[in-house]
Amino acid sequence: MYVIELALKLSPFPLSVQRKELEEAKALYQKVRQQMEKGHPTLLELTCEKVEDKKITVLTADLQAVQIYEKTASIGGNKRPGFSFDT
Repeated sequence: MYVIELALKLSPFPLSVQRKELEEAKALYQKVRQQMEKGHPTLLELTCEKVEDKKITVLTADLQAVQIYEKTASIGGNKRPGFSFDT
């Protein structure tokens, strides 16, 4: 399982969706990146493969960062790479 995680302006918590296949995760990562590069705000709707009814729509002008990583059992429950905060 691969996680695509978005960091938003003025939000301490990232948004994430999951993909089962690496190629699909990479394609979604590139799609988000391209939207960030365009510079003009649009709405971007993302769906999650693990949680079927999960949908996220974000304004691309509010995106600060995007990352992709493989979700593994060694990561543990709350500890994530990248945008996570230690509490």
